[in-house]
Amino acid sequence: MYIIYKEYHFSASHILPQLPKDHPCSRMHGHNYVVEVELQSEKLNQYGFVRDYRELDKLKTYIDATLDHRHLNDVLGDDNVTAENLAKFLYDWCKNRWNEVSAVRVRETPKSCAEYRP
Repeated sequence: MYIIYKEYHFSASHILPQLPKDHPCSRMHGHNYVVEVELQSEKLNQYGFVRDYRELDKLKTYIDATLDHRHLNDVLGDDNVTAENLAKFLYDWCKNRWNEVSAVRVRETPKSCAEYRP
């Protein structure tokens, strides 16, 4: 199995209002998110790629236009904008474009990561 990864960065705010009032994430706060998309294939294409990394530029364009420097609760129309749910949201977006997508990881901090993998 061949596996490739591509990483993207953006900054955004969110609120998790379902948390107790004394939890810091129940207040508006932001992260410098790192998104990693994983693609896999048993075979390489005619160029020797799982998929050309340049084709994945569409994800960067989407992130910049839709998520970067935005309030994610407004963008996703949801009060439960966790890293886990954001990973699933981005996985679905990617999977609709590239069938080799196997997982998406979202980092809110250098020490925490959520992954969606069906």
